[in-house]
Amino acid sequence: MKLDTSGFETSMPTIGFGSSDDMLDGFSTVPSFDLPRTTDFDGFQKEAVQMVKPAKGTTTLAFIFKEGVMVAADSRASMGGYISSQSVKKIIEINPYMLGTMAGGAADCQFWHRNLGIKCRLHELANKRRISVSGASKLLANMLYSYRGMGLSVGTMIAGWDETGPGLYYVDNEGGRLKGDRFSVGSGSPYAYGVLDSGYKFDMSVEEASELARRSIYHATFRDGASGGVASVYHVGPNGWKKLSGDDVGELHYHYYPVPPAIAEQVMEEAAAE
Repeated sequence: MKLDTSGFETSMPTIGFGSSDDMLDGFSTVPSFDLPRTTDFDGFQKEAVQMVKPAKGTTTLAFIFKEGVMVAADSRASMGGYISSQSVKKIIEINPYMLGTMAGGAADCQFWHRNLGIKCRLHELANKRRISVSGASKLLANMLYSYRGMGLSVGTMIAGWDETGPGLYYVDNEGGRLKGDRFSVGSGSPYAYGVLDSGYKFDMSVEEASELARRSIYHATFRDGASGGVASVYHVGPNGWKKLSGDDVGELHYHYYPVPPAIAEQVMEEAAAE
């Protein structure tokens, strides 16, 4: 089956030296291309999109507690079985009091967070006050809603502190927006939720909350092959956000599960002690 595009041909006269045949050499044939041999073209299109759709993976989480909001993420960028980077910054600073997390397409998330940061700053200049976490998440949701169905891949959390206190919202590429006290997004989120839900309490100190976030990310990276690298932990409080730690998950493994000394080494140590 051929698609005939002869209706798009132009019959404008050529002006200049030489014959028109010489000038139109190579353009005189009717352009055409093969269509797929299928009776269900829409179904073929959906299958083709799924075939080339990149398989992404990540683990991000955030939760509200009495001292503010704790945000944590891994740092691995992957597409299917290919790991492209182990040092991606998945927690993006929108302003000094607000953070966004990155899950989905790296380019989509980075671009729309930068765009949101610009709009938040313009709001601050125009209104002489910082935008609320609710307002910033609504801005992002509205922008993404206008591009729904166009192939964006964004699953982000907007966490921050405003005049009403701590705030946490989940926003996706279809324009969906949810308010909550704890979220985890990405391929490793089921594993992170297992640790987070079992250890979460509202009445935690900053140290306890940061340890819970770090442990949740570690266990997700241990079980999920698409997550890994460095477990970064941020705290957002009334004085703004602060990075608390960035630990390699390989080292965290031996921190949580120390290797007992071998029998030969133990005997040598006992002999040396005697």
